[in-house]
Amino acid sequence: MGAADVESVLKKLEGLSNPEAAEGMARFGITPKKTYGVAIPNLRKLAKEIGRDHSLAQQLWALGIRETMILASMIDDPEVVTEEQMERWVAEFDYWEICDQCCANLFEKTRFAYQKAVEWSSREEEFVKRAGFVLMARLAVSDKEAGDEQFERFFPIIQREATDNRNYVKKAVNWALRQIGKRSPSLNSKAIEVAREIQKIDSRSARWIASDALRELTSEAVQRRLKSKK
Repeated sequence: MGAADVESVLKKLEGLSNPEAAEGMARFGITPKKTYGVAIPNLRKLAKEIGRDHSLAQQLWALGIRETMILASMIDDPEVVTEEQMERWVAEFDYWEICDQCCANLFEKTRFAYQKAVEWSSREEEFVKRAGFVLMARLAVSDKEAGDEQFERFFPIIQREATDNRNYVKKAVNWALRQIGKRSPSLNSKAIEVAREIQKIDSRSARWIASDALRELTSEAVQRRLKSKK
């Protein structure tokens, strides 16, 4: 694509736009204020063409359009992202897709990922809190070097927040518990223990989180895979 600028990116997005897809997104809880309806694989392709560009990422994010914001998270450089920037961006999350994309494409690759997972999971705003648990889930899958203890410290937080009834929070709490519990045999036993504790809490969301996680964590498929890791 050569040296990309905001104008050339917007032109590309207009060419890829799909108004019907934009209408269909709302059914899946994707509710941006402005969108071109561009599919994620097309955004990935465009991000690859652009390459890493921290300055362009800031400009694209500021436009507040679904595609420019997701693209910003794909092309930004995690090495130069500051804590201030993460706080600024997370405060603008207002639906689940932008939260999950930003965490997966950028935030989990920064040096602040573990710190923010802990901090944000205690926050009240729905999608800030979700971001904390999405980071836990993502790190459990992608950070191959981390020791089990890095993830064990997330268990008390998962247990504490299991009573949050908001759909996008409880699903992320559940996701974090399941991903951590599939990481290693030792974390699996501990996650099952935590899920059984959560099950005793008098809360509908806690019971759902626990039973759904237990179903997967105790399943034959997961147990077989973990045995082969020993």
